[in-house]
Amino acid sequence: MQEQDSRTTAYTTLAAGPDVRHELEIKRSRFITVLRRAGTEDDARDLVASLRREFHDARHHCSAFIIGPDRDVQRSSDDGEPSGTAGIPMLEALAKRETMPGVADLSDVSAVVVRYFGGVLLGAGGLVRAYSESVSSALAAVSMVRRSRLRICSTAVPPASAGRLENDLRAAGFVMGDTSYGGRDTVLRVALPDEPASVEAAAERLRSLTAGTAMLTPEGTEWVDVPLP
Repeated sequence: MQEQDSRTTAYTTLAAGPDVRHELEIKRSRFITVLRRAGTEDDARDLVASLRREFHDARHHCSAFIIGPDRDVQRSSDDGEPSGTAGIPMLEALAKRETMPGVADLSDVSAVVVRYFGGVLLGAGGLVRAYSESVSSALAAVSMVRRSRLRICSTAVPPASAGRLENDLRAAGFVMGDTSYGGRDTVLRVALPDEPASVEAAAERLRSLTAGTAMLTPEGTEWVDVPLP
């Protein structure tokens, strides 16, 4: 599913930047967790492959990832650990992570936990706790952003009134996009939440500011990263 076709218009993901690494030692076993922002399954699997090369002498490279605005792609791997003791706890740590009070919507994230066995058996319950804690601890150290789908709309107005209208729209709290200058008209663009009510509110505001002479025309959508408050 393409982002443009998603039911969801906003979700939380990792801020753009380098991979995040976090290490725990539990009963002499080392658990090295690496988190990466991943927009596709190929991106997520590339992280696993690169860490297998980097930590080629480790016994396990367990993984989990969630992809897409609707979080419809969810995969995990125990990579040799007893079934259900690594990948699923990692996936649950991602899926249940609250990004805001009462909201768990983290997506486009890949997690890999590299384990070096320390000689002490942890048991099934101990492994579940270790892998879950490894991912949760790494998530606590990352920066996150709100990824929002915005509807880009345009309006063509006389050049003489374009500057004043743009200032009025900004003052009303609208996010302005690119402006195109032509001989007869200036085209202003505004970025709105991709929801009918938001588009209609902007259209009504535009009509009010121009005595009904300017119309709002939808052009398409664009996904943007918005810093969390």
